[in-house]
Parts: sequence; structure tokens; C-alpha cells
Amino acid sequence: MKNTIAFKTGRGNNYLYSPKMNRLMLAHPILAYLINLSGKGVDLKKWLASVKNNGLVLNDYGKVSKKKLLFYYQKYLLLQENGYFTAVDIKKKISGKLSAKDIEFQLANSYNVVFEVTDACNLGCEYCGYGKFYSDYDKRENKNLTAAAAKNLLNYLQTLWASPLNRSLNHKVNIGFYGGEPLLNLNFIKEIVDFAKNMPAPPHRFTFSMTTNGLLLLRDPGFLVENNFQVSVSLDGDEKNNAYRVYPSGKPAFKDILKSVNAFRERYPDFFKQNVNFIAVLHNKNSAADIHKFFKENFDKTPRISEVNLNGIVPERKEEFLKTYRNLYESLDQAEDYAVIEKDLYYLTPGYQVISEFLRQYSGYVFKDYRQLIQGKKDIVYTPTATCLPFSRKVFLTVNGKILPCERIGHKYGLGFAGENKVDLDFQKIADTYNSYYEKLRKQCGSCATVGNCQQCMFLLDMECPDPECRGHMDAGFFTKYISAAVSYLEKKPASYTKIMKEIIVE
Repeated sequence: MKNTIAFKTGRGNNYLYSPKMNRLMLAHPILAYLINLSGKGVDLKKWLASVKNNGLVLNDYGKVSKKKLLFYYQKYLLLQENGYFTAVDIKKKISGKLSAKDIEFQLANSYNVVFEVTDACNLGCEYCGYGKFYSDYDKRENKNLTAAAAKNLLNYLQTLWASPLNRSLNHKVNIGFYGGEPLLNLNFIKEIVDFAKNMPAPPHRFTFSMTTNGLLLLRDPGFLVENNFQVSVSLDGDEKNNAYRVYPSGKPAFKDILKSVNAFRERYPDFFKQNVNFIAVLHNKNSAADIHKFFKENFDKTPRISEVNLNGIVPERKEEFLKTYRNLYESLDQAEDYAVIEKDLYYLTPGYQVISEFLRQYSGYVFKDYRQLIQGKKDIVYTPTATCLPFSRKVFLTVNGKILPCERIGHKYGLGFAGENKVDLDFQKIADTYNSYYEKLRKQCGSCATVGNCQQCMFLLDMECPDPECRGHMDAGFFTKYISAAVSYLEKKPASYTKIMKEIIVE
């Protein structure tokens, strides 16, 4: 999107959006009419000179005097003088590149370290991201991550956290434990928690979290409580809904999981209420309504619901995989008690999802950091796509010692290595790798209407091919429909703005 566009909402109101200013404004119909004329190449000054003194008739508005046209022409000129109609220099806007110093800075300020404790699991869930449907991960060999490798990485990070590069010395760093099933390697978790708590930083600096299938919660529940873990249990609803969550033998695991979770809740009710949450995967054996009802009735909790992962599918199994897939938005829309569900799962509903991202990107009032608040966004130079800068949000260490920026991307995109004797992170090499990926996408980004406000992670594309196709690309016509629909939603449900800004748009 290069130039300002005028659009109309479902209620007939006119708005302007300036890509250069990244601003939306309500516009009088006459002003919107003048802007549309200008966009078609009409010289407004000459056009106005040709208008008769008794004015003209505008569709959807009525008769307009020449005096009124001249009044709104002055408003048009005021906006023009203040850069509202200035075209965006797309090439410059997405000319950003990373340097070795950028990588080091992000790592020094990373606030989430996740360890793949083990690649072993006591379940064989059919849709598992490390299962038969997927190919973008390292071979599963019932291997455990060594404590020495994890400690090496923490010591390496501690040096950066304690350096002048760290701009947030007082914020907490979360250490997460992931699998496989992390509780199969509980001794590792205990050793790392003890190590972290005794590092040369205040103990309150670290928090701990874990994602588990729940079967082994009673292995040492006191340890989790004592260290105030945030625990996420994977469960897909009732027994029927959990048909894909089975033991490697194929035996259903639901009853055993529920027994373990209930015993844990009985023993530690307060901790369970505050620290235990659920993650449910949506598929063809359940629905959003099923999931919501089960967790509300059994635990008085609202789970996080996610779809099965659509990336990295083995081509030969794509047809089989698609039989398990269910779209979350469609499932929510089909719920008979949608109004009830929306109150608890509003953050998952299509409207709130779209509007949350819209407000973040296009309202002009959401800022990533204080520098954007002070300097504004209009002159920011971006890197192509919405891909997080490496390590800006997370450092993920696999059982094989690969260091990645996230657990959601393929293991082939490893950026470094941490072993028992060394940590190998070449900041310049990482920067060069990212910059080479950016170059592959820069041309597509240059023709996209969402440039500068992208939502596409490049690692969810095939970045190893010479010309990856971006699935998030949006032309000007589609973009206009998108922002019109978003503002129409806000006009229809104005209270949603406050709810989103207070409860959803947070880091």
C-alpha cells in the first residue's frame, strides 16, 4: 500500500488510511470524494475552478455548494502539507538488514529460555508435531538433553544478561521445560532449577514453566509447587475428544491423564487454581464447544485452543492429515452456545483475533517500545516479513544441542550449538543467514499492501527454495476490504476496543 486510501464501512461512514503516517481518520464524505478524485489523477484545483457556483450533487450525500467544496479542499491541502498523502518509499521501508551487533543485543535481552528436556514421550499422539505427519524435526531417539549443555548455555547467556547490552536488568527471565514429555527427565529439571536459582543474579529474576501431558504430575508435585511453576497440561476435552491422545501401544490415555490431574488438584488446590492451565488441540474428534464445556464443567478453567500444525507436512500424508484438521474459526461459529463461549474464549473468536491484530498494526496507538512512542513509526525501516528478530522473544535448545529462536519452527533452521564443553553462536553468520532469507522475499514484500505491518513468519514458508511464496501477501484491493471490515466491526461493537486494548494487546 503506497498511497492514502479512502474507504467506507458497513454503516456508510468514510475513513482515510495513510500508510505513510500509519494513521486512520474519520473523513467527511466530501473530503473522501476529493481524495478519490485526486487518486484518479484529477487536478483538484482545476476541477474546482470548473465547478459551477451552485455546486453539484454527490451520490449518497446530496447537493453540495461550491463554498463547501472549497472548504473541504482546504482540509485536503492541510492534510497534504502534513504528509498525509505522501507516498511510501517501499524500497527504503523494507531495506532493513541485520548485523552481528543486532543479534548480540537481542540475545542479551532475551527473556525466555526453553529446553527440550527429552525427545522421549510416554504417549504417541497421532497429530504430534514430532509424529508421522511431519518431517521438519530431528529424528526422535529417546534422547535426553544433558544438564551440562543447558548450564553452559545459561552461563553464556548470563554473561550477556549482566553486560551493558542488557537494557532490562530487572525483568524476569522464564526458563521453560519442553519435550517430548519433560517429566520423564525430572532430574534434569531439578538440576537446572537449582542451578538457575544459584546463578549470580537475584533469585526472583527467574520464573519456571513446563508443558506436560499430565501423566507424571505426581512424580514429585511438591517440587513444582515449591518452585512456583506455571504448568500447561495438554488435554483435548472429554474421553471421546481425546481419541488421538494414546499410548504408543494405541491404548487410550484419557482416564490415566484425568486421574493424575485430579489427584494433583486434590493435593494442591490453590496451586492448581493459580498455576495450572490447559492446552487443547482442535481436530476432527472434538470442537471448540466440546472443549469449552469440558474444561468449564470439570475444572472451571478456560483452555488455550490451537489447531493442528499446518507446516512441515509430509507430502505423502497430506490427505490423511487433512482429515484430522478442523478450522478453529469455523468450529467457534458452529457452536450452538456461541454467545456463552465468546465471553470466555473471546480472544480466540475470529472478530477479536482480526481486530486485535488490526489495532496493533494500524491504530497508530500501539507502540512496541518507548522509542516508537517518542519517535513515531512513520520513518522506521523494516526487515521483510513479521519474523521475530533472532532471540528477541526466545532461545530454544533442542536435545541435540541446536539453538533455535523458537520451538515452533523446523530444526533445519538451527542457528548455533550448545554442548557440554562449548556454546557456538556466530552472530555474523546468523545475521548473514537472515539477510539472505530477507533478500528472497524483498520483491514480494515490495508489492504487498501490508508492508511494515506484516503478520507472516518467514520460517513458516519454505525458505530453502530459491523463490519462496508468501502466503500472507495482500494486494491493495484485498487490503481495502480488510481495513473496512475491521473498522466496521469496531463501529458495530465499540466495547470490544476497550476490552482488546486492556486484556489482549500486551507483551
